[in-house]
Amino acid sequence: MKRLVLILALAAPLPAFAQDDGNPSLMERGAKMFFRGLMEEMEPAMRDLQGLVEEAGPAMQSFMQEMGPAFADVLSEIKDFSVYHPPEILPNGDIIMRRREPLDPDPVPEIEEGEEIEL
Repeated sequence: MKRLVLILALAAPLPAFAQDDGNPSLMERGAKMFFRGLMEEMEPAMRDLQGLVEEAGPAMQSFMQEMGPAFADVLSEIKDFSVYHPPEILPNGDIIMRRREPLDPDPVPEIEEGEEIEL
């Protein structure tokens, strides 16, 4: 019984200590001030970025409509990009992707003497 009374006596004041007095701590106020200052500093850059997105949006949409199917074809052909070097632009404007290790050539079929080859 004494243990129960002792436990209840020790547990009773805990809610009073756990209650927040409503005032933010110095760390909380400092964090709020930091993030408020950061938001004020970033606001002009974010406005500029929003303007850029609004200007480039229609151009990007038309680009994706035109190039989307061709890009999907390329993605269906290439299974693993890690086996290719980065794309290169040739002087004539072509873009190529070289394999890091060339594929083995197709084996040449053996032709018996007297057989014809259709070209």
